[in-house]
Amino acid sequence: MTDAQETAAETALRTTGGGPPDDGVAGVAVDGTPIPLLEPREGVPPVVADEYALAEVIAAFAAGTGPVAVDAERASGYRYGQRAYLVQLRREGAGTALIDPVGCPDLSGLGEALAGVEWILHAATQDLPCLREIGMAPDRLFDTELAGRLAGFPRVGLGAMVESVLGYALEKGHSAVDWSTRPLPEPWLRYAALDVELLVDLRDALEKDLDRQGKLEWAYQEFDAIASAPPPPPRKDPWRRTSGMHKVRRRRQMAVVRELWTARDRIAQRRDVSPGKVLSDAAIVEAALALPPTVHALTALPGFGHRMGRRQLEQWQAAVDRARELPDSELPQPGQPVLGPPPPRAWADKDPAAAARLSAARTAVSALAEALNLPQENLITPDTVRRVCWEPPEEITAESVAGALAGYGARPWQVEQVTPVLVGALTAATA
Repeated sequence: MTDAQETAAETALRTTGGGPPDDGVAGVAVDGTPIPLLEPREGVPPVVADEYALAEVIAAFAAGTGPVAVDAERASGYRYGQRAYLVQLRREGAGTALIDPVGCPDLSGLGEALAGVEWILHAATQDLPCLREIGMAPDRLFDTELAGRLAGFPRVGLGAMVESVLGYALEKGHSAVDWSTRPLPEPWLRYAALDVELLVDLRDALEKDLDRQGKLEWAYQEFDAIASAPPPPPRKDPWRRTSGMHKVRRRRQMAVVRELWTARDRIAQRRDVSPGKVLSDAAIVEAALALPPTVHALTALPGFGHRMGRRQLEQWQAAVDRARELPDSELPQPGQPVLGPPPPRAWADKDPAAAARLSAARTAVSALAEALNLPQENLITPDTVRRVCWEPPEEITAESVAGALAGYGARPWQVEQVTPVLVGALTAATA
């Protein structure tokens, strides 16, 4: 039994508004199998979709106590962008709320009511961008997925964590549905409500587990970094991330990808549908490789078949033609400017000494991560290790390496843990 499981077993679940059935210890039945959690303890709440109902929710959650469990559902793969189509919350004294951001697009009042309250999210970096768009951003955060990683759990999905720590089996099957559907079906709403049903209990068990392992302060440093991180800047040349782009090598072909990607994105945004539903990445790459001179030639390519109307085919051919007619000076360059170290596979040729440093550092960091029972990428990002190895301090000391790590954004706990092994690796590699 893990520390987190012992915590759940030692104490009654801190559930809001009553708990799941008291069958066995925590959520594990007497025969040791997880107990299916099929219904929220107060039932499925009505969806909040107007300002009057929202005001009641804000008042209830402002009057609640303790942390608040938060989740959001998007329509990835169905709609353009990553906006929230349902927000779920649960707090002691307030119960569960399901809020429709389409009917209530401004939730800043709710965000203000929860200022200073610890928010519990699972995989917070996935939901925070869409929550910020509607006026909700936490001052304090507890990420149960990240906590699970730091605690050494091999599976950190919400269902796996709830089952292994608390002994309850969450309903599965609705995570990838089209949450922009209105009205939302009752089974989907039940699934959404259950996603926040046990987050507080999971948080409590994981906190105790991390404390026992001496990792709780590490976790809070990570949570603070997530909560205070600014939004990422817009990605430069997003068309370069088209799946299958590695097949496209000539600049004229790259121009076709760029034109088709841009046209598709514009159409998808106007229609509010996922770009992949407008035109697949595979079709874009096929057109780039073939450089079709006519609509008839385009129609023969995979992805531009008989189901596509003449008008659609003409708009895609127009994009291809624009790329075909560009002067050489306006064609995209083969690759983006590399910021920072080159790809590791090129190090042996470009700088054998740096390659030796990286090999030694990777081995040392991997061994430390294994000893600490956490994923290597959570101990320190691979990019940080590469940067320190590519341009190490002139003098390898604990102070200089620690300063370099901090300069690249490593948290204090990471600097403390990683500095000694990096100093040893860098020193040995340059001896």
